[in-house]
Amino acid sequence: MFPYPSGNLHMGHVRVYTISDAMARFFRMCGKNVLHPMGWDAFGLPAENAARERGIPADKWTESNIEKMKQQLEKLGCSFDWRRELATCSPEYYKWTQYLFLRLYREGLAYQREALVNWDPVDETVLADEQVDENGCSWRSGAKVEKRLLRQWFIRTTRFAKELLEGLDNPILEDWRDIVKLQKHWIGDCNGYSFDFAVVSHQADQQPPISTISVWTQKPELVKMSSFVAISKNHPLAQNCDGLAVQNPFTGQQIPFVIQEDEDFPPECNAFLGIPTLESLPEDLGAAEVLKKAQELRIGGFPVSSKLKDWLISRQRTWGTPIPIIHCPDCGPVPVPEESLPVTLENTQEDKVSCPKCKNPGAKREKDTMDTFVDSSWYFLRFLDSKNSQEIFRKDLVKSMPVDLYIGGKEHAVLHLYYARFMNHFLNSIGLVPEKEPFKRLLVQGMVMGRSFRVKGSGKYLPESEVEIIDEKRNKAMEKVSGKPVVVTWEKMSKSKLNGVDPEDVIEELGVDATRLVILGDVAPFSHRNWSRATFQGLINWQKRLWMTVHDFCLSRRADGKVEKSAQFAEEEAKLWDARNYYITGATFHFRHTHQLSVAISKMQGLTNSIRRAPPDVVQSGKEYQRALATQIIMLAPLAPHFASELWVRFASAVEKDDFLAWDEDVLHQRWPEVEAEYHLDLTAKVNGVELGVRKFPRRLLDAMTKEEATKTALTVPEVIKFIGEKKILDATVEFYPGLEIVVNVHAKFPPRQKEVEEKLQEMC
Repeated sequence: MFPYPSGNLHMGHVRVYTISDAMARFFRMCGKNVLHPMGWDAFGLPAENAARERGIPADKWTESNIEKMKQQLEKLGCSFDWRRELATCSPEYYKWTQYLFLRLYREGLAYQREALVNWDPVDETVLADEQVDENGCSWRSGAKVEKRLLRQWFIRTTRFAKELLEGLDNPILEDWRDIVKLQKHWIGDCNGYSFDFAVVSHQADQQPPISTISVWTQKPELVKMSSFVAISKNHPLAQNCDGLAVQNPFTGQQIPFVIQEDEDFPPECNAFLGIPTLESLPEDLGAAEVLKKAQELRIGGFPVSSKLKDWLISRQRTWGTPIPIIHCPDCGPVPVPEESLPVTLENTQEDKVSCPKCKNPGAKREKDTMDTFVDSSWYFLRFLDSKNSQEIFRKDLVKSMPVDLYIGGKEHAVLHLYYARFMNHFLNSIGLVPEKEPFKRLLVQGMVMGRSFRVKGSGKYLPESEVEIIDEKRNKAMEKVSGKPVVVTWEKMSKSKLNGVDPEDVIEELGVDATRLVILGDVAPFSHRNWSRATFQGLINWQKRLWMTVHDFCLSRRADGKVEKSAQFAEEEAKLWDARNYYITGATFHFRHTHQLSVAISKMQGLTNSIRRAPPDVVQSGKEYQRALATQIIMLAPLAPHFASELWVRFASAVEKDDFLAWDEDVLHQRWPEVEAEYHLDLTAKVNGVELGVRKFPRRLLDAMTKEEATKTALTVPEVIKFIGEKKILDATVEFYPGLEIVVNVHAKFPPRQKEVEEKLQEMC
């Protein structure tokens, strides 16, 4: 996920982009064609507010921040393809965001209406429902959100609600874990239909609608028979609805508002549609006809839950993508012609413009800008063709979609991922992308936590320098000046909590690669990482052991005298052959399949230990020793590229060259090591998810196995035979991990026993 250019990397950035870089380097070494791009989510309130405080233009502030953060990312050693760099605040980018808006508008999925909206009184802008927390406060400013009735622009995300819900069960989504649950909860059960009814004046039938109101029902066939719309007494329309009515779009009849008590309304509902009972009504009242007509009128009619609302994208700010609409006194809202894009921020300052439709010179541009989540709902597609000025992207390039691996924080599980999935579903519906889902595998990284210190009682945060630790294990501490007890906890790093760590300070102290190893080691990427110096030393010592190992190898290979081979030479070499293949298997599996880079590191440390146990004669002339050490340095390269490169130069200068590797190439250009054909790998047998036994086969045989052969083999494992017993085998699923492992999971259950069934029935009677 691309960052907001705040100007300074924090440890969360260091973690996500180190993970990303390690994975990109690994897949390149595996021979994959890797696209590892970078860009900037550059519009939005923080930049606008910060620039205003400093008295400088928002674009200048943003440009300087981008330049600084780019330098920091380069210092971190990230292998981004900077040729594809983009920034959402660039007219060359937001031209195409505006193009997408016009495509949505053309399909009836972008519309403007009066609506009850969330107003942030601090940032003075409208918020989408998703940007208000459970306490009714703004997700950014923390202010209590107010309700206002304003004319706003919406995107009809409810059009794809059911598809988005069902898409979460698509097997293409790998490792989405609890994100699927969060998305399903947000979308809700799509067991009804939503319609937009016009709010009109009683006084004159010919006047245009005053606003619209969204109503939901599980019985679309009864919509034509609706008799009233019930609203809460605190609904803005309730204050002046005496002169208002709702127009039924299917009959043209006006129906009244009925004001209800607040307790009659669940929190997610804005309005109820009053319909007659189901008694004495015809069986078929034409539900399909109602839904078809609603879709033709562009007022809804798609499956949706009662709580899901359309995406409100209007923002009353200047630092955002201008909405490409011109308001004409005669024609109403008119879309800007595509050939006139982009509508720049400078264009929006124009007092009067000519209407594209009737040429009336008294038209005005739309002043609202788009929610920044519109910019980030499609950026991953622009990376494929970021410099194209003629089209949004070439169709032949999007054949590589969806994204294979998407890395980012869990805080984007609902907002960004929901909007990005919606946009991709829409683009698929109009033939611009080949797949509905934008991302295959999701790696949700945990936060970097800092140790915070709060004075007990007052809750005042203290810097660590003002705290005396009494008992490290029990987290007992006191304030040095007052002696008051201090509460010690781990919290997300932040300036306000005085527990942040500046990445540049860490890099200055440890070096780039040690910093990378520290952020990746000990803890899986998707778990929270407590930033503690206690965890540093083990990884730093590992680096020292690797350096000494290469140093000793070079001395030994260049020595004048040769050490006589011992009787155990062949046996020690065989141990290294086995260790090399064993640790390749483990490290590769965790890089490629689990993404638990911390476990991959521990596997590499195991290989280091095996190498360092080798006796002097093997170090000096062992062929397997040389191969094991080469493998060690190559597997280190994605994690610590600078350190591995330096080790490789020294190592390669002393090797006895053979055809095992391309010795004259840099370590970053080596192929990732593979398990040899004769090394025995696991066929793991499970029954109903319980691991029961393992059979081992040479890799050459395991790689050639079919699903049927693997299943048959699993059923010969004695523990499996015993466990199944009298159970009936239903089927089996087989997971192939080429060159690493096969996992067979047999599904079985007991057949029903007639006597037991009869006895149970008698007990029930």
